[in-house]
Parts: sequence; C-alpha cells; structure tokens
Amino acid sequence: MNVIDHIRESHDLTRDELELILTTDNKEAVEYLRSSARAVADGVYGNKIFMRGLIELSSYCKNDCLYCGLRRSNKEAVRYRLTEEEIYECCETGYGLGFRTFVMQGGEDGWFTDERMCRIVSTVRQKYPDCAITLSLGERSRESYQALYDAGANRYLLRHETADAEHYGKLHPADMSWQHRMDCLQALKEIGYQVGCGFMVGSPFQTIDTLYADLQFIRSFQPQMVGIGPFVSTHNTPFEGYPNGTVEMTLRLLALIRLLHPRVLLPATTALGTLHPQGRELGIRFGANVVMPNLSPKMHRKDYAIYDNKICTGEEAAECRACTEHRIRKTGYETVVDRGDFKE
Repeated sequence: MNVIDHIRESHDLTRDELELILTTDNKEAVEYLRSSARAVADGVYGNKIFMRGLIELSSYCKNDCLYCGLRRSNKEAVRYRLTEEEIYECCETGYGLGFRTFVMQGGEDGWFTDERMCRIVSTVRQKYPDCAITLSLGERSRESYQALYDAGANRYLLRHETADAEHYGKLHPADMSWQHRMDCLQALKEIGYQVGCGFMVGSPFQTIDTLYADLQFIRSFQPQMVGIGPFVSTHNTPFEGYPNGTVEMTLRLLALIRLLHPRVLLPATTALGTLHPQGRELGIRFGANVVMPNLSPKMHRKDYAIYDNKICTGEEAAECRACTEHRIRKTGYETVVDRGDFKE
C-alpha cells in the first residue's frame, strides 16, 4: 500500500509521510493525491459544490494580528461597519438569489455587542427559517456564543491559525492567547455549533512540524468545516515583504485534509483565487466542496482588506454568484445553494 492509500484508509499520517507529500516533485504522486481526495469528496457529497452567501459586517478590529490588513495598528485601513438594515438587505438579496446559508464575518468589533448581534441573528432566523446562519466574529465569551446560538446561529467559523502555541505567539501580539483560542473552539463545540477551524498555508515561521500539528489537531477535534488558504503578504503589516504561501502547497493540504476527515466541509477560498486565476477551481479538483460568493454591499467590498489584492471586490452580489457558478460548472461540478449541512 502506498502512502496516499495508507492515509485514505487509516485517516491518519506520520510526520515523515506529510513531509514526503509536501516536498515531492513526482507529478504522478500529486495527481494520485488529487484524484484520491476528489473521489473521497464525491463519495460523501456527490457532484455538489455548496455555495454560501458571505456578508462582511465590519472592518473594525480590536486585535493587532501581525498578518492582517485590518489590524488595529494599520492607520491606513478604511473602516466601515454595516448597519442592521444593510445586513438585512444583504440577506434579502441573497435569499432572492437562492442562498440558504448566510456567513456573517467581521473583525472583532465591539460595536456588535451581544445584544445587537443576537437581535440581528434572531431577525434573520425568523425571516428565513429554512436558512443556516454561520458566524465568524472571532473570540467572544462562552456566554456570548451561547446567546448567539440560542438566538438562532447554527455554525461558527474560528480559524485556530496554528496548533503550535509557540508558532501562534509569532503570528499574534502578546495580548492574544493560543490557549484562549483553543478554549473558544472547545466551547463552541460543546454548545452545539457546527464548528469550523483552519490555518494559513505558508505563514511566517510555519514548518513541517507546525503543519503536522495542525493536521493532527483537525483529526482529534473533528470540526465540521476547515478553512485553509495561502498566506498573502499584506502592506502596512509586520509581515509585509514576507513571501506568500503557495497555491501548490495549499492544494496538497486540501487533499490531505479531505483524506483525513472525509466528511468535512472544505472551502476553496478567495485567497486561492487571489494567487491563481483558477485557484478556486483547482481547490475543488483537490477535494474542496464549498465556495462563498460575496453578498456584501459593493461600496464596501474593497475595504474588507484582510490581505492585498483580494478578488471579487467590484461585483454586485448577483454578478458574484453568477461568475462563481459559471466557474464551478466548467469544472464539471454542480453548484447548489441549499444549506449543505455536514453529513454526520
């Protein structure tokens, strides 16, 4: 049994197997990795690629993460926050376009208090009872997560960024804690959310060992979703000028995550499309099965600048959906806008 077959059968890998797969220049081996991952995804979810409607709530953030364009120290970042009415309008537009999952994402903005955010979630839940509501609002208290869940949120995305505490300390300021991030993820799972974690590929100081820790964390935590994408060097951050992560490495890790956790919901991220014209299509070929067209108001798209040269900032929501759907269909897969729940 070769390495890839072993991973597919055991849903596990060794550190040496990971290094072999990430460093090989054997094109046949990479193609076998790709086809194996795609076959596993097809076996669970068929020919379907799930579309989620992304709503970027706010570019304000209290944190100072060293890689992010929205970090609080970036005085050149353009700050905005959507009003409640604008959020409801985004949902109305998205529902009309067929979306049955809304992903509300933003920086850690104190304006979105528990009271305000619960009101927003509850209103969307009441108006669209057939939709899934996903939140991605960073670290909050367990009580906050519980209140949002009770208000009607179903899913929560919180990238763990790295499963290595020392590495985490090199990517974040001293006032942020790796243990607290892990505690947040555990609390979300215990409350009952479908939980997503993830990491950047090629982030500064990342090694084979830190990536191995990431994959083992995913194996043990068993999230319903995993979001990974290449690190993109961003101006006005301490990591400006660091090399970007690579599309090739990201694709191999997408495939490995699919083999390790066959039922996972796995996005082909915008960052992949930022570094390669067909990045999202390639992600799907390597086992991804989720894409997230943007429902945010066109006037604010470019201001949610978590990294440089982000794509899809100039399209209306309908254009973004139509473009994404056309791209995916060219890969031979069917885009669907239903809830697309994790298969237990």
